[in-house]
Amino acid sequence: PEKTAKRRAKHLNVHQAGKSDCGVKSNIKSIPGVMTIRGCAYAGSKGVVWGPIKDMVHISHGPVGCGQYSWGSRRNYYVGTTGIDSFVTLQLTSDFQEKDIVFGGDKKLVKVLDEIQELFPLNNGITIQSECPIGLIGDDIEAVSRAKSKEYGGKTIVPVRCEGFRGVSQSLGHHIANDAVRDWIFDKFEPDGKPKFESTPYDVAIIGDYNIGGDAWSSRILLEEMGLRVIAQWSGDGSLAELEATPKAKLNILHCYRSMNYISRHMEEKFGIP
Repeated sequence: PEKTAKRRAKHLNVHQAGKSDCGVKSNIKSIPGVMTIRGCAYAGSKGVVWGPIKDMVHISHGPVGCGQYSWGSRRNYYVGTTGIDSFVTLQLTSDFQEKDIVFGGDKKLVKVLDEIQELFPLNNGITIQSECPIGLIGDDIEAVSRAKSKEYGGKTIVPVRCEGFRGVSQSLGHHIANDAVRDWIFDKFEPDGKPKFESTPYDVAIIGDYNIGGDAWSSRILLEEMGLRVIAQWSGDGSLAELEATPKAKLNILHCYRSMNYISRHMEEKFGIP
């Protein structure tokens, strides 16, 4: 169509000899709600960083479309039984309707959390992955998370402010997700009775490997044959316990710099992990 052709005219061009570039303009902000070739902040958080954590339930909080779009589209391989100790392949959404936009979705979020607890009592934690409307209407997902965490006996519930419109690409979603780990996992009080983590001088963490097709397993085998102990994989085939144990590592091995440099820098500054 003429309108679309005009908008895309600068996406394709011929490089001429002697010129420094071909004048292609591609780094344009994604339009929320429009399917584009790149992801958004929600995609960076839910699809990349949090989604592969297998023993937590990840809620796509908002209209059904984003959750459906992110459902099972990446080959984050894991070991586990769906509904028992793994929830990666499930699509859980609060399925926002017009009335939720008008009156707020906090009550619906409470209902979803209660249903998850009833249907999947063996989950080790829950994340709330915000879609665009959540930020636009100003729902207080943090308050709901704190209240429900207390009600469920201290269960880890992580509200993630990864509304799609916040970022031109997935990258800001990675950053937001990293900050959520920092604020809601690392800084969490460790209750009495929980088994204490016993560290060794050879503990390392694989950071920024999503086990696409099983590649993190290969890395793990090599590292363990060298005599190292891999205490965490972020986040392919990863678990909440591994996230919690990571600050005890002696070295972080960073695969995907773009998605995990934030949390790695934080761990270097706060915990002295190179």
